[in-house]
Amino acid sequence: MLIDNETLRRVTGAILEAGGSTPEEAKIVTDHLVEAHLKGHPSHGVGMIPRYYEALHRDELRPNKTVSVVTDSGPLLIVDGNRGYGQAVAKQATQMAIAKAQTDGFAILGLRNSCHIGRVGTYGEMCAEAGFASIHFVNVIGRTAIVAPHGGTDSRLSTNPMVFAVPATDENPPFVLDMATSRIAMGKARVAMMREEKLPLGYVIGPDGQPSQDPNVMWANPHGALMPLGEHKGYGMAMVCEFFAGMLTGGGTLQPENQTSDTTTNNMLAILMDPNRFVENSYMKHEVDAMIAYAKGSPPADPNEPVLVAGEPERLKHAAMLQDGIDIEENTWEALMAAAETVGLSRQKIAEIQDDGN
Repeated sequence: MLIDNETLRRVTGAILEAGGSTPEEAKIVTDHLVEAHLKGHPSHGVGMIPRYYEALHRDELRPNKTVSVVTDSGPLLIVDGNRGYGQAVAKQATQMAIAKAQTDGFAILGLRNSCHIGRVGTYGEMCAEAGFASIHFVNVIGRTAIVAPHGGTDSRLSTNPMVFAVPATDENPPFVLDMATSRIAMGKARVAMMREEKLPLGYVIGPDGQPSQDPNVMWANPHGALMPLGEHKGYGMAMVCEFFAGMLTGGGTLQPENQTSDTTTNNMLAILMDPNRFVENSYMKHEVDAMIAYAKGSPPADPNEPVLVAGEPERLKHAAMLQDGIDIEENTWEALMAAAETVGLSRQKIAEIQDDGN
C-alpha cells in the first residue's frame, strides 16, 4: 500500500501515544521512523513498532525517559538512556554533545543502556547540521547475536552500524555515510520476509551454516546468521564497534553475559569535531567540494546510474516519496495494526485517524 507521509505520521503518533508516550516523545519517535522510510530505509521505519511494543509489555522499553549523566569531564560526556525510546534519548544525548562541542570545539559522547536508537545516520546529520564532523560507533546487546564472524558458521555479532558525517558546504549538502558492518541490516531481512522476497546469495546463512536466500532463516529456531560486510573487513569493524561503543561507554559488549533479553539495547560512542579548529573554513569547503566533484566525475559503469556519494541516495528517495507516498508492505501494516491493538487502539480508530487529513 502507498500511504502519504503525513497520514503515516498521524497514525504512528497515535499508536505511540496509546503506548504511553507523551505527545512530545511520540512526535520525536514518529518523525524518526517516518523519515527512515522517506530516506529509503524502511528497515528502520514503523515496522519496528511491533518489536518495540513486545519490549514495552515486558517493561524493557520505558516511555518518557530522559538521559542521566554518568560522567561529565572536559570534552567527555557519558549518559545512561534509562531504557527509554532510543530515538528520543539518543537525540537528547546528541544535542548535549553538540552544546559541549560548541563551547570546546570537540566532544566525546558515550550513550549506554538505550533501547533501539533507530537509523544512526540521523545523529550524524544532526552533528553536520550544527557544523561538526562526527564519527559514531554503535553496538547491540540484550538479544542474541545475529551476524556471523568471517569464517564462522553461526552468529556471534550484531549489525553494529558506523556513521561518518562532514558538514555541508556552499555547493554540497552534508556528507553522511551510514552503514551496518553486516552485509545488510536485520531490518532489511525483515522487510524481505514481509514482502516474501528472496535475498541475494551471500547475505545470510541458514542454521546449518550453509548459504541461503530465505530471509525466514533469521527467525527460525535455531536461527541463521547475517554475513559480515566485506568478509574480514566488516567482521573487524563490528569488533571495533563492540570495543568502542560497548566497552568504552560501559554499556557492555555482545558476549554471552550480556545476551539477557530479546530487546535491542544500543550503546553509542560519538566523536564530534569542529573543522574550523583544524583548518580554515574556506580550505575545508574547497577540499570537500573538490573531492566530491572528483569522485562523481568518474564515467559511470551504467549511463543511467550516475556516480553518487554518501547521502545522495537518501535525498533522492526522500524527494520521490514525498511526492508519491511511502510504500508499506501489507504484512508490515498488519503487524503494526496488531501492535496498536495491544495498547487499546482499535483498527476503527486508526481508520478514522487516517481519514482526518481528508
